Amino acid sequence: MEDQETGSMKVTPWEVEGIIDYERLIKEFGMQSFAELLDKVPEPNHLMRRGIIFGHRDYGRIINAIVNKSPWAVMSGFMPSGMPHFGHKMTMDEIVWHQQMGGMAFVAIADMEAHAVRGLPWEKTKEIGLMYVRSIAALGLKPENAIIYFQSASNAVKDLAFELATEVNWSELKAIYGFTSETQLAKMFTTSIQAADILHPQLREFGGPKPVVIPVGADQDPHIRLTRDLAARISVFAFEPIEGGMRIRSRKNSEYLRELRKLKFEKNVYEEHIDVFGDRKDIENEVRQIELEVGGYAFIPPSSTYHRFTTGLTGGKMSSSRPESYISLLDEPEVAGKKIRKAITGGRGSAEEQRRLGGEPEKCSVFELYTIHLLLDDRELEELRDECRGGKLLCGHCKKRAAELAGKFLKELKENMQTVELDEYEIAMK
Repeated sequence: MEDQETGSMKVTPWEVEGIIDYERLIKEFGMQSFAELLDKVPEPNHLMRRGIIFGHRDYGRIINAIVNKSPWAVMSGFMPSGMPHFGHKMTMDEIVWHQQMGGMAFVAIADMEAHAVRGLPWEKTKEIGLMYVRSIAALGLKPENAIIYFQSASNAVKDLAFELATEVNWSELKAIYGFTSETQLAKMFTTSIQAADILHPQLREFGGPKPVVIPVGADQDPHIRLTRDLAARISVFAFEPIEGGMRIRSRKNSEYLRELRKLKFEKNVYEEHIDVFGDRKDIENEVRQIELEVGGYAFIPPSSTYHRFTTGLTGGKMSSSRPESYISLLDEPEVAGKKIRKAITGGRGSAEEQRRLGGEPEKCSVFELYTIHLLLDDRELEELRDECRGGKLLCGHCKKRAAELAGKFLKELKENMQTVELDEYEIAMK
């Protein structure tokens, strides 16, 4: 991919470089714009309203589940290779909001990935991982209807990862992730683990097939695309919309098609497929139930939402490897305040020029903090934006207010983390 200025925009699961054109990203990755369905979302959160969540895949399934109060889930994970920070908080907020809307919450601590990719000892991944657990609990995740697990402790995930691995070959992994002959097998296998993380909420032991949404950054979309493909490949039956219904094929063995003759719909039976007529959703639900009866998975392709990349306080993408670029959820208020006071802004070269020309909040890492984390009232945020653009607000005052709000938040979060009772949560760990 190319960026507007240098001709080199790069977005992969391992690297994000250049100036990100999100509209172009939607087109080239084949996503859908979230703004197009915003008015259908019940009580959308501030990240949705403000365009921070900019894209999606198949989120309509989730909206329908929310509205109809049918079973669904939200799933995402965190690699415990560094301290939890405001970038992670955005994903945590998304998980908490979806749980509040009625979804079952699955939270993965990706200790296997941290061990394989970053080389962290298991004890260290456990220590850091529990900080993430305390953080999301303090941010509002309820123990009811929530499952938290370390990858290494989940047999369900590891067993499913092995099954999914039978559906992927080396050429595909090389094309998606750029793996080479020097890539360790463990790193390759973590891609299968991640796919299993995403799909395992639909296993029988967790209530069976259901819509599941995965909130991620756009750089994680290759994982989503691969997993959506795997959900189809490992399932017995394939669906193809036709006029007035669905065409059903068997991916495994045409003998399975005989099981579909019990469907209580009008149908035409052929040697290689069956055409079934009626409501597509009802047909799909009944066929998935039959697949479960014959021992299949009947996975529904996972949905996903994509949020914008968080700008580091020092410019560029926020990175766990650069502590000065982020505010840790464990930072003391005075430490966070110092980072904010040193942050890159969208201000002008002098106070006089700022008053005359106004600031540029869309280029300001501090205004981004307000937008994503510090100001939840839309009207208050717009007033701040107008004051900045109009030259009424100078960067020093703006940073001071942000530091105060961040300090207050961190103080309250620390108090909440200290009162979290981890025994109340279902946590699978070694």
